[in-house]
Amino acid sequence: NIGHAQAAAGVGGVIKMVQAMRHGILPKSLYADEPTPVVDWTDGAVELLAEAREWPAVDRPRRAGVSSFGISGTNAHVIIEQAPDEPTRTETTRDQDRPAVPWIVSARGEEALRDQARRLHAHVTRNPDLAPGDIAYSLATARAVLENSAAVVAADREALLAGLATLAEDGSAPSVVRATADQPGRTAFLFTGQGSQRLGMGRELHAASPQFARALDEVCARLDTELSHPLKDVLFAQPGSEEAALLDQTVFTQAALFAVEVALFRWFESHGVTPDYLLGHSVGEVVAAHVAGVLDLADAAALVAARGRLMQSAVAGGAMLAVQAGEEEVRGLLAG
Repeated sequence: NIGHAQAAAGVGGVIKMVQAMRHGILPKSLYADEPTPVVDWTDGAVELLAEAREWPAVDRPRRAGVSSFGISGTNAHVIIEQAPDEPTRTETTRDQDRPAVPWIVSARGEEALRDQARRLHAHVTRNPDLAPGDIAYSLATARAVLENSAAVVAADREALLAGLATLAEDGSAPSVVRATADQPGRTAFLFTGQGSQRLGMGRELHAASPQFARALDEVCARLDTELSHPLKDVLFAQPGSEEAALLDQTVFTQAALFAVEVALFRWFESHGVTPDYLLGHSVGEVVAAHVAGVLDLADAAALVAARGRLMQSAVAGGAMLAVQAGEEEVRGLLAG
C-alpha cells in the first residue's frame, strides 16, 4: 500500500511494470470496467485490458510508459525498457573443491544463539540436497551480525552438522568459534617464511582475481629492479625450465614469497577482511612490517632482495637445529 505519493508519484506503476515484464503478462486495468465514452475506442490501436493477457516475446525488448499524477499536481512519466536476460549463473567452485566453509550463526543472547543453531541443524537435516557452500554464502551475506555470533567451520556437511549440534548444546569444539559483544572475535594473519614456496603459486588466483593480479604485478615490478630475472617468470615458470630452477635459489625464494603473501593480503583486504594482529616468520616478518605500514613497498622490496642475496652467499652445507629446552639447560649443554 502506498499513501500520498508526492515526490514518489509513479513508483507503484514502475514496480507493477517491472513485474509485468519479468513475468511476461499484461495486467488487467483496474477500476475500468466501463471505458469512458469521451474516448473513441474504435479509432486507433489503444484499448483497455479488461483481462490479464500474455505479453508475447518478440524481436525487441518489451517497453512501457508509466504515468502518475500525485498530490498537489505532482506528475511523472517514464518509459521503461525490459532489461537484458542475465547470463546463466555457473558454479565455478564445487563444495568438494573447497577445503572448508564457515556457517555463521548470529543472535541476541546465548540462548537465542543456541536456538538458531538448533533451527539451522533441523533445516539442513530436513533438506539433504542443500549445498554447504550455498548455505555458507547466505548466512554470511544475507543475515545481520548481532551481539552474539559463532562460526562453525568444516569441510563437509556431516562435520558442519556436528559443529551445529555442539553449538546448540553450548559445547566446545575446534570447529566452533564464538564472539560476543564484550568479547568480540579477533583476526590474526601469520605470514610464513622460506620453505613454503612452490612452483606456480598464485597462478590460478592471478588469472581469476583482478585485485590479486594488480597487487602481485605491482610487487613483482618493484622487486624486478632488485633481481637479475623477472620474478613473475620464475613464479609461473614451466616445470623443468631454467626459470623453474631459480625458485629454489634463496634470493628468488624469498622475493617470491614476499610478493605472493603481500598480494594475498591485498586480496583479503579488497574483500573487507582486515586483521587485528600481524605476525611473520623469517621473510614473513618483512611482509607483516610492510602491510602494517612500517615499511613502504620500495624499502621492503630492497630489504627482501638484499636479505636474500646475503643468505644465498653464505657457505653452503649448513644446517638448522630446533631445540625444545629452556635457556639454562641449553647454556649448560653449550659449556666448553
